[in-house]
Amino acid sequence: MPAALDSAFDAAFWFADTALNDNEYLQPQKLHRLLFLSQAYYAILNNRAKLMPATFIASEMGPIEPNLYAAFSKGRPDIEVNLFMADGVEEFLDTIWRRFGHFSADRLTKMTKATEAYKAAVRKGKRAEITLDAMILAFSRAEDTPAADQVFRPKVMRSQTGKPVTVKAWVPGKPKSAK
Repeated sequence: MPAALDSAFDAAFWFADTALNDNEYLQPQKLHRLLFLSQAYYAILNNRAKLMPATFIASEMGPIEPNLYAAFSKGRPDIEVNLFMADGVEEFLDTIWRRFGHFSADRLTKMTKATEAYKAAVRKGKRAEITLDAMILAFSRAEDTPAADQVFRPKVMRSQTGKPVTVKAWVPGKPKSAK
C-alpha cells in the first residue's frame, strides 16, 4: 500500500512551516516525535497505511527518523518538497499539531519513549527499527498515549431540529449516467 506522502520531508516541512506561522521554534527532537505520532495515528485511522515512507529507530534520545535526522543536522535542508497533499492529509497533520504541538519536546519524548513499540525496539538493541505493526499495537492500546478517538473526534453539529449529527467533508460521487 503506497504512503499518503511522497517523502517524510513533506510532513517535516509542513510541521516546520506551521510552527513558524505560529511563531514557535520547532526543536528537532519535537519534530521527530510529531512525525512518529503522525505515522502511528495515521496507520491506525487508515487501515495500516503509512502516512510517509519513513523508518523510525529507537535512539537514546527517543524515536527518530534517521534520514531526516541527518538531513536536518545543520538546519533546514534546501530541497524541494510536495506542497500539495492528498485529500485529508493536511487536515490530519493539522489535528496532530493542534493536539500535540503545544507540548514540549521533553513531554513528547517522555510520552513516546513510554510506548511499548519504543521499548520493544530498545530491547532489540541500539538503533533498532520501530516497526509499523508495533506502533499500531502500542497506540491502539493507548496505555501511554491518547487513544485515536481522543485525538481525532468527529465533528458533531446540530441539525435544524437540534438533533446531533456527525459532519464530514462532502466528496462528490460520479454523476449518474443518463438512460
